[in-house]
Amino acid sequence: MTVYQANFLKGSLMIPESRIVARLLLSDPDEQGWRQAILEENILQKRTRNTAKTQAGIIRQRLHTMPKALWQWVANGSPETTRQALLAATVKLSPLLGDFMRLTLKDLCHSFQETLPSLAWQRYMDDRRQQEPDMPHWSDATHGKLRQNAYRILCEAGFLTDTQTLTLRRVFITPEVISCLEAHREEYALSCLQVCP
Repeated sequence: MTVYQANFLKGSLMIPESRIVARLLLSDPDEQGWRQAILEENILQKRTRNTAKTQAGIIRQRLHTMPKALWQWVANGSPETTRQALLAATVKLSPLLGDFMRLTLKDLCHSFQETLPSLAWQRYMDDRRQQEPDMPHWSDATHGKLRQNAYRILCEAGFLTDTQTLTLRRVFITPEVISCLEAHREEYALSCLQVCP
């Protein structure tokens, strides 16, 4: 049974911040070193300590779902490779987003649709509720925020041109990301990313 959580409410891909956090994690800091870098040195350059702590925590959670080999691509890959490696970690932590890509986005791409229907997210959520009766019940505001962030993430990853027209784009996953995910048997994340024919 899939456990869905509303755990991408407070941030999209956060690409620049994720590069920084990945480099920090690759240095294998202890908890004191982590706090020193995030809160005292403010390596994410955030206005408040709370924002820095929240964003760094989300990114660390995402990256910890994946092997260190993927962190290297987040930290030092090309812009495209970094985006895709980060998306892989994001869908691994957030299967609510991953399944949207696997089920809805893939179907649209394979039927050569040009845009994401305006009700695509709502239909997906309704379908998930039928399939997963234990799925949490979220408020309308939370539903709206989940949809907003899901679409922002898809834009940042290149699957949508923007959040207004919702024009779909074909994305080809880089060999580096494919090899890394295959080598570490991350089949679910790979299936979420490889939605374009």
